[in-house]
Amino acid sequence: MPIRHCIVHLIDKKPDGTPAVLHARETELAASQAIENMLADLNESYNAKQGKAWGFFHEESGAYPFSGWLKHYLDEGQDFAAFSRQAVEQLQKLMEESNLSTGGHVLFAHYQQGMTDYLAIALLHHSEGVAVNDALDVTAAKHLDLSQLHLAARINISEWRNNATSKQYISFIKGKNGKKVSEYFRDFIGCQEGVDGPGETRTLLKAFSDFVESEDLPEEKAREKTKTLVGYASSQAKLGEPITLTELSGLIDEERPKAFYEHIRNKDYGLSPEIPADKRTLNQFQRFTGRAEGLSISFEAHLLGSKVEYDESTDTLVIRNLPTQLTDQLKRRKH
Repeated sequence: MPIRHCIVHLIDKKPDGTPAVLHARETELAASQAIENMLADLNESYNAKQGKAWGFFHEESGAYPFSGWLKHYLDEGQDFAAFSRQAVEQLQKLMEESNLSTGGHVLFAHYQQGMTDYLAIALLHHSEGVAVNDALDVTAAKHLDLSQLHLAARINISEWRNNATSKQYISFIKGKNGKKVSEYFRDFIGCQEGVDGPGETRTLLKAFSDFVESEDLPEEKAREKTKTLVGYASSQAKLGEPITLTELSGLIDEERPKAFYEHIRNKDYGLSPEIPADKRTLNQFQRFTGRAEGLSISFEAHLLGSKVEYDESTDTLVIRNLPTQLTDQLKRRKH
């Protein structure tokens, strides 16, 4: 991936309320294989991270100045090093106000992937390790621990500049269990959530389940299409790319490439043409299906133990919260 500009600053701060000290680098980093490797590893770790959110910039203001600085830099009103210095000073200020926060190395990287420009911002920390040197001595060694990535964001610059209505050109790591420790970082970027990744993924899976049911597919075919959907969505998540509904539709049914897409549009599920894949939701998705003697049963694996219970000793299923459509039919039949 071509790296246009890259720089690292250091904010020295402990989570005890003491002032944060900024050690700013004056010039951007020269291109090197080490930087290429670092950014590739960072992207891999970021893409694999669960619990990300997608959104868009707040309107530029005194509270959220970052988008204005980024625009000024992109319009060539400021060089990259000066832009990053302005931004990291704002991050230092917000970090001081958040007593729980800890410092670290702050990476800013403007790079290109395919035809798309991105800006990655990440707070990086070191881990202590060991190494064997040329003299075959075992020595202590520090290394960037990219597996422990807690504060990072990625801005799709191309989408931001070219699609004014988009609400998902920024992705960022959300704090676990809604931890407030990461809120200052989201405010630093000036990002508000626009797309509910898990919710959109759940809606997509519901639309797919409805599609499979409406097509009355044989069990083997249904399993095959489920595998195709999960495989495509998981590979997109690994690449850090969204699920494109038209592309997914073509993969699910090559003979009728628009069938699934038209099902989504006709039923009005409210899905965007491109949605971010939520890995945790995908991992939970698996269907149990079975047919015999006029009986057809199909449900998602995560319902087992809640809405659906299986008693192995009597070989029976107990299903709670039946679909309204089904209960209406049963009531009519009874009367």
